[in-house]
Amino acid sequence: MSIYTPTHPRLLIRDLPLSDQPLYRLRRQGVSALSNAELVAALLQTPDALALAQELLIHFGDLYHLAHATLEELQGVTGIGPARAAQLSAAFSLGLRLFWEGREEKPQIRSASDVATLLLAEISLLDQEELRVLILDTKNRVQKIVTLYTGSLHSAVIRAGELFQEAVRLNAASLILVHNHTTGDPTPSSEDKQLTHTAVEAGRLLHIEVLDHIVFGKDRFVSMKERGEVR
Repeated sequence: MSIYTPTHPRLLIRDLPLSDQPLYRLRRQGVSALSNAELVAALLQTPDALALAQELLIHFGDLYHLAHATLEELQGVTGIGPARAAQLSAAFSLGLRLFWEGREEKPQIRSASDVATLLLAEISLLDQEELRVLILDTKNRVQKIVTLYTGSLHSAVIRAGELFQEAVRLNAASLILVHNHTTGDPTPSSEDKQLTHTAVEAGRLLHIEVLDHIVFGKDRFVSMKERGEVR
């Protein structure tokens, strides 16, 4: 774990004039008037929140990388314990989910990059492995995204019927499997390959094409189709 220790005393919010305090400015001027550091400070709501928020942004480089930090990485900054790390992670994840659920148009998938655009920002924040199924219509538009498993994934316990259950119910034309590696390395394992081959064969029997199996790491992904594992 990388420990980040500030080299200067932290400015306390109570030492600022009331008109400069983040929550006061938020109530009076709205969220658009606040900087990234002030918004993060409003989430933390501690006496040293503004200085701590600035240190977080300096440590991770920008808001994007702060939002993608793992719980362990967040706790590597002095002043961020398990509770604050979880609070920040939950807030960033909620914003991402709201963004995608608020889309009126169903996103169309033309490539693995489209799936990454849709999911990478959210799925790379997860601290557990998840297996999801993107269910597509005849025009490759996403009908639904189903989370099937959370935790350590073992292909031996994943049944083909579960992979296709919702796709069959929705009369889907095709689907894409997606899961993440919490190590940050998206290189497919032998179990990932076995799961892919099992799904492809089951899809042929059900007349639901498995278009791809995409493995996400930290800010990276691997397409099993591009590697020749999906035919």
